[in-house]
Amino acid sequence: MANQPITSYSTAPEVDALVNDLIGRVADKWTLLVLEQLEEGGEQRFGALARAVPGISQKMLTQTLRAMERDGLVIRTVHPVIPPHVDYRLTTLGHSLGEAFCGVWHWAEANLAAVQRSRSAFDARD
Repeated sequence: MANQPITSYSTAPEVDALVNDLIGRVADKWTLLVLEQLEEGGEQRFGALARAVPGISQKMLTQTLRAMERDGLVIRTVHPVIPPHVDYRLTTLGHSLGEAFCGVWHWAEANLAAVQRSRSAFDARD
């Protein structure tokens, strides 16, 4: 599969718009990390997610989860107890997106040494 050209697909403008919108949102650091955490850990409370995603602020986690909920990637369940108990879990759509991005991790694992060599060579030029 290496060295094969990327295939260009002809799609409807609505599909192109959705892809562009989702790539912008999903390819951001926080969405991928939250997606990965929910994929690996299953349903989790907000606090557990905040602890599991290093460096994410409460505000950014809230924004990320809301965007993911809007896109149908997560389900937010509020339990009517005091204090409120809120759980998040991936939907079928969220799981399928996680599977699609799994290839990025496989690529990174296979190409880690090459990327590190390239970065070192670049940095040594300065």
